[in-house]
Amino acid sequence: MAFPEPHYVKANGLNMAVYEQGPKDGVPVVMCHGFPELAYSWRHQIPALAGAGFRAIAPDQRGYGNTGGPKGEDAVPLYDIAHLTDDLAGMLDALELDKAVFAGHDWGGMVVWQMALRHPDRVAGVIGVNTPFIPRGPIDPIVGMRMMFGEDMYIVFFQKYGVAEKMFDADVPRSMRFWYRKSAMKLADFDALPADQKNLSFLKGFAADESTWPGEQLLNDEELAYYTAAFRKSGFEGGIGWYRNFTRNWQLGENLVEKVNVPSLMISAADDIVLRPEMTAGMENFVPDLEKHIIPDCGHWTQAEKPAELNAMMVDWLKRRFG
Repeated sequence: MAFPEPHYVKANGLNMAVYEQGPKDGVPVVMCHGFPELAYSWRHQIPALAGAGFRAIAPDQRGYGNTGGPKGEDAVPLYDIAHLTDDLAGMLDALELDKAVFAGHDWGGMVVWQMALRHPDRVAGVIGVNTPFIPRGPIDPIVGMRMMFGEDMYIVFFQKYGVAEKMFDADVPRSMRFWYRKSAMKLADFDALPADQKNLSFLKGFAADESTWPGEQLLNDEELAYYTAAFRKSGFEGGIGWYRNFTRNWQLGENLVEKVNVPSLMISAADDIVLRPEMTAGMENFVPDLEKHIIPDCGHWTQAEKPAELNAMMVDWLKRRFG
């Protein structure tokens, strides 16, 4: 089934591009992408859910693809978690939907868990793909990451306005090929590396000759062309803006009650080095109605690396809990 063309809705000041398949009266499932992704990142899941009778909905989120968003250093706060979750509530309003099941991968996972806290009346259920529910920590997360990993850790590096986006915008196809690779090693092999190779920096790797990049290229020519066209249109600034709000989001979450009171599914990838399966330990304290699974031999890009396995887990759980 071909990837759907977008239709556009007014949501929280955005002209949001929304991609849909499936019956209009099906239980709506909203799929939220991460970085550097798009609604297109759910291209294998949308037809599977639609074919199972669900209304599959995936937006290009704030700053991305055909939705785009505000630019400039002054616009950075417009990418905080309040805006990102309000965007999705506004999208439901525009689609005349009371609530939906929300599925999210990578940054999209953070957004959907926060949807359940910030807009609980709009959320029927949550599916976390790789991204667990992460409770608010005792210190500013950027301070913590800087202490643990240093200045070159990618999230810390992203805090410098204008630097990373300029680097990625310079050669969009190359940037896409850099990000979208299958994991080159098992989690246990990564853990065995020397400490200086585990600071989650990409700077040396990105600057190196492409032939030295580890892992197998994940995108075929058609997929690479789609991502390239989208990021040439939007640039990387908006997506990186999400990272520039870690501190602000931490401040905004100070008085939030951290309890997800809807049925929830957590699907981890065995070899995701950043969003490690063990990060789901203790989630039940915050997400009481929780089912957990791990997809073996899978790195970070679960929707593309193991689409059949992910689709089966999502559809099975959705049918059992919402069918």
